[in-house]
Amino acid sequence: MSDYLPLFPLKLVAFPGEQLNLHIFEPRYRQLIHDLNNGNRLMGICVYLDKLMPIGTEVELQEITKIYEDGRMDVKTLGTRVFEIISFDNPMMGKLYAAGNVVYKDNDLKVNKSIYEQFLFFLREFFRLMEYEVELKPLKINSFTFSHKIGLSIEEEYELVQLEKESERLVFLIHHFQRVLPIMRDLESAKKKIRMNGHFKNLDPLDF
Repeated sequence: MSDYLPLFPLKLVAFPGEQLNLHIFEPRYRQLIHDLNNGNRLMGICVYLDKLMPIGTEVELQEITKIYEDGRMDVKTLGTRVFEIISFDNPMMGKLYAAGNVVYKDNDLKVNKSIYEQFLFFLREFFRLMEYEVELKPLKINSFTFSHKIGLSIEEEYELVQLEKESERLVFLIHHFQRVLPIMRDLESAKKKIRMNGHFKNLDPLDF
């Protein structure tokens, strides 16, 4: 079964559960937001890399936080679920913006406890090396919670959002951490050496 959604192509990956704030300025997307505000409030953020990609994320319009004098607006949305585009109408009949038929992807949330604990360990170590304080509450954190903050490229974020099992997404992120954490530790070690070598030292003159 498919749904017909208004579509908003952007050069970003939206994740389910993510709060996404958007600044709307183009006339077609101002029309879209007004239509959402008076309708069922759902649209699709579809990823545009070098071309329109088939996977996107449904988001729900939560609030129009500001409307400017020239019609621009700031809005808050919340990611809900991942879909695949099966048709794309640009523009939607009678509208300025695009739309299309989408089918929603499965999302298997089952995950092995040891994999989840390993993921949390690497996540804590990443933020420690970044000197960034964040409270990591087990069971309230999933593969999408911090994925915009751990150094993934947009291509890697897109690869992540395509995976339909939480266990696969966690393993994907663990492999990412295993690549980047050794580099971060080397940088931390180098910074410590630079700080130590930066201090003045009292050296006795050599007596020849």
